[in-house]
Amino acid sequence: MNIRSLTRGDGVVIGAAALLFIASFLDFYSAPGVDAPSAWDTDVYRLALPSIFLLAFIAVGLLVAARLQPAGRQLLGLPFQAWGTVLSVAAAWSALWALITCPTGADLGAGAVLGFLATAVLAGVTLFGAKVPALAGQLVPDPKPATAAVPPYGGQPQQPGAGYGYPGGQEPQPYGAAPQPAPPYGGGHEQPQPPQDATPQPAPAADFTPFWFAVPVARPLFAEDGNPAPIAELAPGTWYLAVEQRGPATLIAQTQDGRRGVLNDTSGIQRG
Repeated sequence: MNIRSLTRGDGVVIGAAALLFIASFLDFYSAPGVDAPSAWDTDVYRLALPSIFLLAFIAVGLLVAARLQPAGRQLLGLPFQAWGTVLSVAAAWSALWALITCPTGADLGAGAVLGFLATAVLAGVTLFGAKVPALAGQLVPDPKPATAAVPPYGGQPQQPGAGYGYPGGQEPQPYGAAPQPAPPYGGGHEQPQPPQDATPQPAPAADFTPFWFAVPVARPLFAEDGNPAPIAELAPGTWYLAVEQRGPATLIAQTQDGRRGVLNDTSGIQRG
């Protein structure tokens, strides 16, 4: 379970559920001189509670569970997202008819009005939230990667193991002697050669700037060492950080839990 997989649209869905919970305790209908009960009084409003409020609560639970469960998890042969979408639309439809069929001589109560507004927001975000960039972003953003310390102006970055007394360190020279280049560890002046069978990797783009992106469909993320088995799957509706570019159509992406991998298919991605 990863809380960073929730989007801003999921936050709106959770907020609509909280508003709906408050509305369930308010007067559903009102009449002059009559103490109108809430929707929890099923003796008066028989189907208002199960067809509007409870149905919407179940829909919210399924929508949030769809984000927290592994990809591909289903309930009775349908994805969690599909169940939540259908139930949220059904709850909004029932709330609308509760407004239309207000009894003669009675007025709409705060519970009926707020219940319709909450279910309408719930259904709208469920149906169209993934198409709105403002709602498709992460609810809890990823922590910014730590940046390396910048040396002071004019200074040289200190390399580990390069000081006096370390392997490869430069011994102090006598006064007046010309400085000698430090030989590599182990002696000799021959520079080490890279392995002949090493597979060359494309160099990162020099002018590349990290950016957020989302994929239109689920796509695999492969390890940087060339292992053909995917290490993660990028899901639509979730923003990921592109940290490097390898060639014209390959990105090094970072997931919400900090894993890095190669995204070979960048067609149709949406930049943040």
